[in-house]
Amino acid sequence: MRIVTFGTFDVFHVGHVSILERARSLGTELYVGVSSDELNFSKKDRYPIYSEEDRMHIVSALKSVDFVFLEQSLELKREYLLQYKADALVMGDDWQGKFDEFNDICKVIYLPRTPSVSTTEIIEVVKHVTVKSS
Repeated sequence: MRIVTFGTFDVFHVGHVSILERARSLGTELYVGVSSDELNFSKKDRYPIYSEEDRMHIVSALKSVDFVFLEQSLELKREYLLQYKADALVMGDDWQGKFDEFNDICKVIYLPRTPSVSTTEIIEVVKHVTVKSS
């Protein structure tokens, strides 16, 4: 069974590893769409810390990941799922219900996020520590 998931995977942390390993455990292959720099800017009004090439390299190095592709647009999610022949779409539960429309082409599964860890929080802590040290 082919699992497909999507994410930014910036400032890679244990929560990323956890969701990718859990997603992989649900199937025989894991395909990961890494959000492009431009897509991230359009969603968050900032570019990721690491480039899309670096983030794709990091994700592709994981033994739980079989294939990595660049996600250029949120509006193309259905096309990505069809192109990569997804049997299931796995996302964090912070997206609960947002992708139910894809139940017509694959199973949609939401996994609990790792508590107390997020890239946004890590970036804020680093900024705060950097400002105090200056």
